[in-house]
Amino acid sequence: MRLERLTYNKIKIFLTTDDLSERGLTKDDIWKDSLKWHQLFHEMLEEASEEFGVEIQGSVAVEIFSMHTQGMIMIVTMEEQGEEEETFSDGFIDMQVTVDEKEEIVFQFDDIEEVIQLSKRLNSFHFTGGSLYEMNNMYYLLITEVPTRKVNTLTAIISEYGAISIESIHRIEEYGNRILNQDAVKTLVHYFK
Repeated sequence: MRLERLTYNKIKIFLTTDDLSERGLTKDDIWKDSLKWHQLFHEMLEEASEEFGVEIQGSVAVEIFSMHTQGMIMIVTMEEQGEEEETFSDGFIDMQVTVDEKEEIVFQFDDIEEVIQLSKRLNSFHFTGGSLYEMNNMYYLLITEVPTRKVNTLTAIISEYGAISIESIHRIEEYGNRILNQDAVKTLVHYFK
């Protein structure tokens, strides 16, 4: 689990599928509104409260983005309370949850050569898309608009060359360098035969 403070009242929590399975949960437990899910959510809020020194009380809005094999990202927004508003000290949290399925996957690579070799392999599977970025001497390949039936196959192939990134594409776009905006696989195969 990784925590990142986005603004003074907004926190991003990244949970991998391994994090979920260690706690005996699946993504389906979110939709079932299970007790295990509520316990995990409260644990995450407590950890965020300790790490960032904020007191989480009252209402929070939760956006959950499920990312196929990567896990999920939760954006927790705490309600702003004016000074005249009474804070609740009874420990209850009113939660509003939105769930969305992300159709993008970000992979990271140590070396550009890994990306080139992967591109040749993906091209043989008739996949030519993707966007390529560089940040902190790492390379990131963003895969979008993958047909659902091909997600597992592509993920398995790409995982042989790199790893699923815990960096969000928004952070990479802001702090990294875009090398190839679209058709990264096709372009790399063309120039590195």
